[in-house]
Parts: sequence; structure tokens; C-alpha cells
Amino acid sequence: MNAQTTQMRREIEEIPVAVERLLSEGQGGITAAAEAIRAADPALLVSVARGSSDHACTYLKYASELLLGLPMASVGPSVASVYGAELKLARAACISVSQSGKSPDIVEMTRSARAGGAYAVAITNDLTSPLAQTANAALGICAGPELSVAATKTFVTSLVSGLWLLAECKQDKALLDAIRLLPAELDAATRCDWSAAVDAITGSSLYTLGRGPSWAISNEAALKFKETCQIHAESYSSAEVLHGPVSIVDQDFPVIGFAAADAAEGALVDVAAQIAGKGAQVFVTSDKAHGGAQVLAHQRTSHWLTDPIALIVSFYAMVEQVAAKRGINPDAPRHLKKVTETV
Repeated sequence: MNAQTTQMRREIEEIPVAVERLLSEGQGGITAAAEAIRAADPALLVSVARGSSDHACTYLKYASELLLGLPMASVGPSVASVYGAELKLARAACISVSQSGKSPDIVEMTRSARAGGAYAVAITNDLTSPLAQTANAALGICAGPELSVAATKTFVTSLVSGLWLLAECKQDKALLDAIRLLPAELDAATRCDWSAAVDAITGSSLYTLGRGPSWAISNEAALKFKETCQIHAESYSSAEVLHGPVSIVDQDFPVIGFAAADAAEGALVDVAAQIAGKGAQVFVTSDKAHGGAQVLAHQRTSHWLTDPIALIVSFYAMVEQVAAKRGINPDAPRHLKKVTETV
């Protein structure tokens, strides 16, 4: 480490340790919440979150639907906090995600969901927060202090905590074993070389792509480009990007495709090849990349559902470099603060 190392970089490098701490300290809370959810036998899940935490919920939506066969819908916090409506959520489980646990709208929607009959679980970095006190159960993500405005280790530990909860609900041994192996795999992910993508990002606009669980990672990546690099990045499902957005792609337009080793990998790399054929500089986290799309180094994990977690770690290491190259301090993005308390 040297004097020029950003707080964001330090926190990215702390991710494997934070995940290891979560796995060491979180078993009791995860087990109890999973048992309560199984006993409630929910017919659906709902999520309550904003920003990066909402992207974590998008990932958990796919995990719930693919693992448990339970649909999961994002509920707008303003339904309760602004409009005062009460939802009928008997036989639902509610997962609320907030690193601070302090945003009034998230807290109010969680209170409302619980009043409407849902079993409410809070995933937060502060077990003394209003959100933690409002939910039926609170899961600490054990990330430790996160000082950089851009969420990195809290996003990853939120993903791991939520996925761990769902895996315990299903009692999926293969996935539970894979989650235990994540710290070493995420450590390797911090060192993946994405310098070719760094060099390609010279303008003010780009696309990120994903499909299935990795679309959540694409969403988070686009947000981080905006937050830390002042780049107008847009995230699309690879199933949607050719339906209209591809029209603005021109020569050397940067595109980053986030592909896990899952059933959607082939479809995503085929779309990446089509976009590369239109002159874009396309990078894909898949060894199956073809048609002019370039392979980005990637750390595969022990389960296809945990692959996206490693991808976002490698991305965070890259986007911090992009910010530095552009002379921007990623620790203190303009117009932003660490905790946004939305009513």
C-alpha cells in the first residue's frame, strides 16, 4: 500500500476477509431466519431496497426463483412512506437490504410489510439500526466500517448473506459448500487483469450487459461507473440490448458483458459477438467469447450462482482504476454522501 491508495481500493481488498468474517459469525442468524421462513412456508418473496442494495435484491430475486421456485418482487418503498398504502402480504417473506439501516422509507416499508403479514428479514451492516429493530430478524453482514462513499464490500457481503439465507432455506448442500469457498476465490478475483477494458474506456458513455443473476451485477457496474467515474453507463439484459439500445453503438463504443458459467452464458456471448460486429469494443467474462469480443480475465467459483459475486469483485478493482485514470477521487464522488436517507 502507498499513500496514493484510495479508501475504495483498500475496501475492495478487504472483501475476502469481510466474507470470511461473515461466514464465521453469521451462522446462527442465518439458521434461525431460514427456519422461520421454512415454517412460514411463503408463497412469494418481496424485497425492499434502493441503489446498490436494490441490485443485491435483483440478484436474490433470480436466486430465489431458480433455487426455491418462489417469485420475488421489488416493492417501491414510497408505497408506504409517501403514499401510506398497506400491502396484503400474508404468506410472504420480505427481505430488506440497507447497509446503514437508516433510510426512513426502507424502514417504513419494512414495518408496513410486517404489518401486512410478511415475515421480515433485514440485511444490514448495523444491527442497532432502525431497520434491524423493525424486522422480525436481522442479519448482520459483518463488513466492518465502509468509509468510501461507493459501496463495495457491503454490496458483496449483502449478496453472500442473502444467498446464504436462501441456500439454507432450501438446505442446498452443494451451494452451501460453495459459499464456504468464496473467500479464497474472491481474493483471486481482486487480482484479475482488466487493464484492456480500462484502456478502452476513454469516452463518456458505455453499456454493461448481463443475463439472469449476472444482470444484477451489470446493474451495479453501471451505477458504479456513474458514481465513481462520471461516465454515463447503462445496463441492459443481453436479451434486450438488440431491441433498440444497440442503435447508439458506434465505432469503439465500450461494452462489458458479465457472464457466469450458467445456462445464459452462451446467449450472452452470442449477443456480445453481434455488438462487436457493429464496431464496438466488447469485453466478456467468458472463455467462449467470439466474433471480435475480447475475453476478460475472470475467477470462476465452485457454483454457477456464486460466479457473479466474483465478477463484481473484479469489476470493482477495475472501476477504481478507471476513476484514477480520469483524475477522479472515487472515495468522494461529487454530489453524493455515504448515507442517503430518503423519505
